[in-house]
This record gives sequence, structure tokens and C-alpha cells, in this order.
Amino acid sequence: MEFTLLTSLELIATICGLVHVFLLTREKVIAWPFGIATVTIYVYIFYVSKLYSDTILHVFYIFINTYGWYNWSRRKKETAAVKVSYLSPSGVAILVGTIIAGTLIWGYIMDTRTDASFAYFDAYTTVASLSAQYLLTQKKIENWVVWIAVNIVAMPIYFMKGLYLTSGLYFVYLLLVISGFVEWRKVLKMREREIAGCCTEP
Repeated sequence: MEFTLLTSLELIATICGLVHVFLLTREKVIAWPFGIATVTIYVYIFYVSKLYSDTILHVFYIFINTYGWYNWSRRKKETAAVKVSYLSPSGVAILVGTIIAGTLIWGYIMDTRTDASFAYFDAYTTVASLSAQYLLTQKKIENWVVWIAVNIVAMPIYFMKGLYLTSGLYFVYLLLVISGFVEWRKVLKMREREIAGCCTEP
């Protein structure tokens, strides 16, 4: 009974998650409600799988997805208030430092105080995912780079925990986030050409 319930929920979350990420790669605001549905279901899935860092992560995701929905919906006149952009060099340094420090601290807590599985790897996916999700709400292109790394680590963890649909989902996520990076790069290059064209006009 539990297996049937878990599998059914995993299937629903998988479908919603795929729709969510695909729409994000296209900068569609409607992506966020699908994201909220996905992460809400995964709170339960990861809790019963003893992936406690992932459980906590997905609770935070509910709030971050809600914020992302609000932030992407903001508009200035007829255009979106938040546009695709790069992190500054200092922003990249803060991002990397935060992920490393957060992984070590949270991994140690989970490893020594709970029966969490794959404590440090789970901690990494938690900290890196939170960082990537925040960058996504700000439309920073580096979010896709972090997601690529997260998916590569997450796939074998979920497979070894018997969450085969979720592991497969993260493989498709990997393909989608690579696509997202390519699409957002095109947006940035197009904007750079437009700016260059404006600057060279007599």
C-alpha cells in the first residue's frame, strides 16, 4: 500500500516537475505553480525515504517558488521587471563559498545527529539547490550551471534509494537545464547585440 502510494505520488511529481522546468527554460511565469505542486509532493516522498536534507529543502522550495512566481510576475510598463543577467565576479565567489561551507556544515549535522542517508551528498544537493533556486528567481544564468552539478549528484542518490522515477526525472532535468542554459545565453547575446546596435547608431 505504501509502495503504491509513494509510486503514484512520485509519478505525479515527476510530470509536474518536467512541465515546471520546461516552462522555466522558456521564461514562462506559469511554470511556478507547477513547481509548487512538485515540491509539496516531494516533501512527503523524501521524508519517508529518510532524505531529511531534501525534505527540509523542499519545504523551503515551497516559499522560494512562491517568491519566484511573484518576482517573475512583476512588470515595468509592458516588460518583465526581472531580466536574464550574469552574476558579478564577487557574486560567483560568494555562491561557491556558500555552497562549500553550507555543504560541510549541514552534512556534518545530518551525519552526526540523524540517520540520514548519504548525509554529505544530500547536504550538497540541498545547499546547491537552494542557491540555484534563488538565482533562478533573479533570472541569473548561473543558476543553470549549478543545477547541472546538482542533477549529476542527485541521480545516483535517488537511484540507490529506490526512487527510480525520481532518478529518471533528474536525468531529464539535466537535459532540460542544459537547454535552459543555451536558451538564456541566446537571450543575453540578443540583448547585447541590441545594445551594441543602439550604441553605434548615428
